[in-house]
Amino acid sequence: METLKTNSTELIYRSSSKNVRGQTGILARYIIGILPVVKKQLAAWLREAEQCQSMELRRQALLSLKKKDFHCQGGAVFALPFPNRRQELITLIVAYQTICDYLDNLCDRSGCTDGRAFRQLHLALVDALTPGKDHSDYYKYYPYKDDGGYLDKLVDECRRCLNILPSWGLVQEESLRLAELYANLQVYKHLVVEIREDLLKEWVATESKAFPCLYWQEFAAACGSTLAVFALMGLASKDELHTDEVKTNLKAYFPWICSLHILLDYFIDRQEDIAGGDLNFTFYYKSSEEIINRLKLLVRQSHRSINGLSENAFPKTVIEGLLAMYLSDHKVKEQGLENIARALLAESGPPAFRTYRICKLVRKLI
Repeated sequence: METLKTNSTELIYRSSSKNVRGQTGILARYIIGILPVVKKQLAAWLREAEQCQSMELRRQALLSLKKKDFHCQGGAVFALPFPNRRQELITLIVAYQTICDYLDNLCDRSGCTDGRAFRQLHLALVDALTPGKDHSDYYKYYPYKDDGGYLDKLVDECRRCLNILPSWGLVQEESLRLAELYANLQVYKHLVVEIREDLLKEWVATESKAFPCLYWQEFAAACGSTLAVFALMGLASKDELHTDEVKTNLKAYFPWICSLHILLDYFIDRQEDIAGGDLNFTFYYKSSEEIINRLKLLVRQSHRSINGLSENAFPKTVIEGLLAMYLSDHKVKEQGLENIARALLAESGPPAFRTYRICKLVRKLI
């Protein structure tokens, strides 16, 4: 099996070696240079998670790492454009995303519906982005307490990496704002069913005024994505960074690409969320036709949002990679959504189909 993986990966690389520039080259370098590093780091965090003293916290930590590892695999692509700081960025992205996935499990899978506990847990994201800050008591209101230092270690690893990035100070404020939006979304969407929808809509109404063309669930979805934070982390690795570059990149990713990211995730999870009675933002559309039309709109707007960037080959690959990654998932075929998948890929253009075919192959290898 290992020989097959190596040979197939080399085949992908050779097929693009005649033109290692552009999107195909980006994908080849990602598969060969990024994914093995992510796998190694996730294995290290698995060993740390096993040290949790609370059985429930240990269970949720291990589940988040094993079942949501693709979040770290996907997020780490943002280290690719910055070879001089690639190791630090991969480490940072994996640690930050692991915090998000672990906290999501704690809010979603342990039977707790206390908004105060959720908000306290998510102080870990603020602390992770604030080197030098004292650790908060993350489990203060949560029913389970002793994680053996697991969450503190994740926070400290983020801070260690941020201290190495030369331009972190220029993106910290925007990153903390995105973390705040993410945390608020997590708090509201995990409350008891009777109140969560009204509180979510009320919160979104106060936050989304700058984007009147987005439906409330589309803005909420954007807040649930970590892609914009990872894009800012990448920029922070540059020795010279201007505030205008920070602003244009932030506008490119948030809300359009971020919204597309999370809605694609919810779109392929519709069947299991119906069965589990879980909140799913695609349930708030009036029809399947409206879902498709709005996703197509987000695809178009995502591509338009990157037009102002001086270098847009990478973010273009991110957009096409999101479509390819989610639409190549086995859940698409199981739910009979292949025609919709083809329509969304066509909305993005021919390169999305090429990326989709590569994703289908990669899924067989990892």
